[in-house]
Amino acid sequence: MPPLWSWRPRLSKAFTEFGFGTPGVPPPRSDCSNILFMTLEVIVLAAGKGTRMRSALPKVLHRLAGRPLLDHVLRTAALLEPARIHVVCGYGAQAVREQLGESGNINWVEQVEQLGTGHAVSQALPHISPGATILVLYGDVPLVRENTLNTLVTALGSGGLALLTAELSDPTGYGRIVRGDNGDVIAIVEERDASEAERAILEINTGLMAGSAEQFSAWLSEVDNVNRQGEYYLTDVVGCAVRSGVTVSSVSCADPAEINGINSRAELAQAERFFQLRQADSLMSAGLTLYDPARFDLRGQLSFANDCEIDVNVVFEGTVTLGSKVRVGPNCQIIDSELGDGVEVRASSVIEGAKIAANCTIGPFARLRPGTTLATGARVGNFVETKNAALGKDSKANHLAYVGDAQIGQRVNIGAGVITCNYDGANKHQTHIGDDAFIGSNTALVAPVTVGDGATIGAGSAISRDIPPGQLVLTRADQKTRDDWQRPQKKKD
Repeated sequence: MPPLWSWRPRLSKAFTEFGFGTPGVPPPRSDCSNILFMTLEVIVLAAGKGTRMRSALPKVLHRLAGRPLLDHVLRTAALLEPARIHVVCGYGAQAVREQLGESGNINWVEQVEQLGTGHAVSQALPHISPGATILVLYGDVPLVRENTLNTLVTALGSGGLALLTAELSDPTGYGRIVRGDNGDVIAIVEERDASEAERAILEINTGLMAGSAEQFSAWLSEVDNVNRQGEYYLTDVVGCAVRSGVTVSSVSCADPAEINGINSRAELAQAERFFQLRQADSLMSAGLTLYDPARFDLRGQLSFANDCEIDVNVVFEGTVTLGSKVRVGPNCQIIDSELGDGVEVRASSVIEGAKIAANCTIGPFARLRPGTTLATGARVGNFVETKNAALGKDSKANHLAYVGDAQIGQRVNIGAGVITCNYDGANKHQTHIGDDAFIGSNTALVAPVTVGDGATIGAGSAISRDIPPGQLVLTRADQKTRDDWQRPQKKKD
């Protein structure tokens, strides 16, 4: 179901059509209707360089599960169905925009000088309707869940400011939540500016907050940079809100791992494992067998039917579809491929851009490159490489072969060491092999060439001309024996 605030335009129209109110103006709000009729806009702060990453790449472009950190945040934000998402970028702004692409729902705002989080938000505010509610997110906090954000925005109630907080056993590095005698939030103090007593507080600010755009604008105009960093802190709006008599609500994050920011490669690795375990848990709940969830990686989208089994150290990338009873052995990589019912992928195989029909066997140590299709029951064995090749029903290449740019019929046997010589140094050429053909070991098929149905090629042949159906062809040289030959002897010192 869409978030409540996404219904505002629909409900406004309905009220007008039934004779209530003015076109384009939502119905009057009661104390409990504010959240229902507000317009939500999201600000994502993504301007930092990420010095501790020790990289020329902008921090938000470092990858988590195969996607940039910022992409995770944008996808989660989009689930809230906001009117618009405003991304404040700075270091490497052009690279960030190019990497994430253009979207009609994203407004890119450049923060030329990085003068703090408060300054960053102020750069986006001119692009936001004063009547909107804004949600502030961070491009380097990719693990936060949709439900958590929904709860935060809903906590606004009839107005005010809402903060997402968390309790940590070790709050080092985070701003502390300071509460008054009545338990209300009265301030956020950054650690570098905190007293000893304030540093002992375990409740921390996650940085995520929601409130009225109009109020944010007023509060930020009061914020100064009189602090050790000389920056305009977004967290200072809490004190401004308290002084203006506005209620500051808080929502505690149930899982503190959601709010972990990524500031170093070690933290990125920790986030990767957390995210993968989260995905693994979801997949297992849906019926997928994972031999060891801690040794599983999904860097894209995986769909599967019943009774699939995935061994350890398997990596899925892009869009992968598994039929029923698919088994993937250890140390495999599968990218943008479809595997039919009953397919077995044996250890250490790589499959990319391939379409595999039912009951095929692949590997171990096979490599299927883009454009490979296997019909029902086909087999590609150890140390076989295919590229832009189609193997027909029950055809097999069991060992040590290269099959590129080839169309192979049904029940064909490709012997060990067979090569389709598809490249002449400038252009690629096709090899066509008919049904029931037998290609002997160590044969070189110099494309373009056609092998007819039922033809047999003797081992060690080099084939450069078409072969008629049903014929035996050999190009091997005559075997010779030299009676007068002696093996050379090693010279003595």
